[in-house]
Amino acid sequence: MRRPVRRTAIMLSAGVLLAGAATTGAAAPSAPAPAGHRARQSATPVLVDCLWNSSVRPGDFILACGDGNSRLTGLRWTQWGREAATAKGVNLVNDCKPYCAAGRFHAYPVTVRLEHPERWQRHPDLDHYTRISLTYTDSRPAGYERVTTLPLWS
Repeated sequence: MRRPVRRTAIMLSAGVLLAGAATTGAAAPSAPAPAGHRARQSATPVLVDCLWNSSVRPGDFILACGDGNSRLTGLRWTQWGREAATAKGVNLVNDCKPYCAAGRFHAYPVTVRLEHPERWQRHPDLDHYTRISLTYTDSRPAGYERVTTLPLWS
């Protein structure tokens, strides 16, 4: 009985050594990018939402993650590229009068621009837009500038 056990142990050890040798080359790090050159791994940046989901050309997007009192709806994208994305849509904003739970949502037409793509730390193989600008094309919520620029989460 000892011979089959010894033979099996030798065969398993040899298999482990061969498997290790075969995968060592595959696990070797790739050559670094030239100095000053940032290799882009994703062709098109994504937009990251409140729940850390990524999307390209979403129809809706929540701006106020904590309470949902500001969101973009009806987005129609005219451009989605490596440096920027542009859409037209509506910003629904709660007036919070007399308080947010009793407030009313008002619709404001906007042009949306996404910019400044950077590597997404949660998924390093993706770039994501890090800034959003809203240009109000008609009226706008109280306290908002005609062009409002906000950072996006990462």
